[in-house]
Amino acid sequence: MIKALIIDDEPLARSIIVQYLLAYADIEIVAECGNGFEGLKAINEHQPQLVFLDIQMPKITGFEMLELLDEMPSIIFTTAYDEFALKAFEANAIDYLLKPFDQERFNKAVDKFLANSQTQNHQQKEKIEITAQQNNTQNERIVVKTGNKIKVISVYDITHLAADDDYVNIHTAEGAFLKNQTLAFFEKNLNPKLFVRVHRSYIVKIDQITKLEPYDKDGYLIILKTGEKIPVSKTGYPKLKAVLGI
Repeated sequence: MIKALIIDDEPLARSIIVQYLLAYADIEIVAECGNGFEGLKAINEHQPQLVFLDIQMPKITGFEMLELLDEMPSIIFTTAYDEFALKAFEANAIDYLLKPFDQERFNKAVDKFLANSQTQNHQQKEKIEITAQQNNTQNERIVVKTGNKIKVISVYDITHLAADDDYVNIHTAEGAFLKNQTLAFFEKNLNPKLFVRVHRSYIVKIDQITKLEPYDKDGYLIILKTGEKIPVSKTGYPKLKAVLGI
């Protein structure tokens, strides 16, 4: 029996999928969820092979929820917004159903899932992480998982980001939060009017800089409002001078 999960904030949309799945005796619906928080918990609990996922939902988007998963199920996106279609296929989703969809279109998506090899799921994980971060909301916030909880960090609350092996430590007034992502990715996607990469291991929020001090022979240190000191590399110094206008 194939386990399926439905995540959508609209009860009617969930009920339509339930009705359409009656045509598939070998697919069992293990849970229905109204938001991404519930969906993340249900996926971890039930380990479904297939998830029907809305994109625009309260709290966190469907893309952001997927970004927090360790094991990636097959995804069929269901949404009323066609502007996410390209992003969904870039994320290597099984299919993308634009609401309202009928039984025939639904069956095509499910049949595509049944014909697909489940071994593609791990490859899907990396693509979804990239696509999720490129969603417009990611210019304003970063979603991280801390234990069993989800933390939504506004980019305006960040003081700096520091590389930490395969992770990035996102520093805020509340503390530091680990994100399984590269610093190069954040350099590319964070607003350059707000952030500047000053070192191969550091990105700082420009309005957090209070002072620039000489250090060693040709080096410099940034002093943040928090009092923390961040090294500036030779390649980072010209970028810093440009954003500070010095």
